Amino acid sequence: MRYNVSYMEDIIIIGAGVTGSFLARKLSQYDLKVLVIEKENDVGNVTSMANSAIVHSGYDPLPGSKKAHFNVKGNAMYTEIAEDLDVEFERIGSLTIATSQKQLETLKDLLKRAEQNGVEAKLLSAEETKKLEPNITPEVTGSLLCPSAGIINPFTLVTHCMENALDNGVRLLLNEAVEDIKRVDGHYDVYTSKGVYQAKAVVNAAGLYSEEMASAIEPIEWTLKPRKGEYFVLDHFKANFVSHVLFPLPSEKGKGVLVSKTTSNNYIVGPSSEEVSSKEDFATDAMTLANVRAQATLMVPNIPFQHQIRVFAGLRATPSTHDFIIEPSKKYDSFINIAGIESPGLASAPAIAEYVAEELLGKLFELKKKENWNPRIKPYVKPMQLSQEERAKLIAENPDYGTIICNCEKVSLGEIKDVLSRSLPCNSIKAVKKRTRAGFGKCQGGFCQPRVLMIIAKHKGVSPTEICYDKLGSNILLEESK
Repeated sequence: MRYNVSYMEDIIIIGAGVTGSFLARKLSQYDLKVLVIEKENDVGNVTSMANSAIVHSGYDPLPGSKKAHFNVKGNAMYTEIAEDLDVEFERIGSLTIATSQKQLETLKDLLKRAEQNGVEAKLLSAEETKKLEPNITPEVTGSLLCPSAGIINPFTLVTHCMENALDNGVRLLLNEAVEDIKRVDGHYDVYTSKGVYQAKAVVNAAGLYSEEMASAIEPIEWTLKPRKGEYFVLDHFKANFVSHVLFPLPSEKGKGVLVSKTTSNNYIVGPSSEEVSSKEDFATDAMTLANVRAQATLMVPNIPFQHQIRVFAGLRATPSTHDFIIEPSKKYDSFINIAGIESPGLASAPAIAEYVAEELLGKLFELKKKENWNPRIKPYVKPMQLSQEERAKLIAENPDYGTIICNCEKVSLGEIKDVLSRSLPCNSIKAVKKRTRAGFGKCQGGFCQPRVLMIIAKHKGVSPTEICYDKLGSNILLEESK
């Protein structure tokens, strides 16, 4: 059955994390009315921004599982995605490290699993591993190399993805929490904190709150538990201190504490993996971080933690099914759940979006492609990646690119003005930080944050007291003084 009603949205997507954003972009190819509703003040502001930023190869998931299928397929899509969306991405490969003869046997089992999943992988000796990673533990007995693994900028991945969707006709509502969903006369009424919206189909991509959204339609058989991961971020102290994503052997809790460089030439160490009761618990604690540090130094003994610039925690929704939940509700094929998208969710997201659009929503709607759909966003100017001659020419044409606002990360006024002028709203200091890295450096915004605040206020034509750090209500300035 296909719908022909024309007075409401065709599809409402609840949630603008990486999966919801990829789905919005995919659906923007077609002649459909698509609305995305997000409770946060920015897209990709919860699980999608607080993770390891790894595009996993897919060697680890159970063969035949949704995780295995979508991970491997999604990984292969990222080279083109990164080019189209102007996102920093590098296939540096991963090494899973063994430190005993017994663990070597486990690596052989993982190699077989990689082969079953269709992932290129190779066992390396201790000597081969040390040659690739000189700072690895002397206890290493071997490793599993998976060349297709990569590192990505998760902030620009989600923001550029949604920007491309908006440029192609999708609508986005921020700061609206979905409070109820009702099936009425063959369509859905979606009640938010600000209004009611109607749609022929709803996709539940609400992350940690997917269980609540699904339960509004029918009783469900699965549950989600928040699992916290705590991390260290180290300054860009030395090039190629590690050159690959380094994993210990995986356990029932996940892939373990990794050590990796990032696309910004920082280093990330983590995460922990502990179930928590609150879906708003983003606190870090000394004991957990000490354990993360201890686990990491078993792989890389000389990690210079004196270069730590911040710690953070992220939450992921762990499903009771132990696999991704990607399916219509049992009562209505027009209500689709995308839930429990924990690791390797980032790698899997584009493939999940393609499947939901083409296979599930394609049964409900005629997917007529737009003639003018553009898969690419307008490229971002990155002065520090230009040659001196190119940078001088750019600054001569637009002096804003020569005015440095963030000294740590060398972010210019021109770059900040650029992100503020795009189709995707940039409403907070944190939103500017995620898009430009202004405030991500050693001082963590201590010097540039006031300047960024004033730039946002001037651009929006509002008082500086109205500018938030992140969520609504997180105002930096309370009142004007003389």
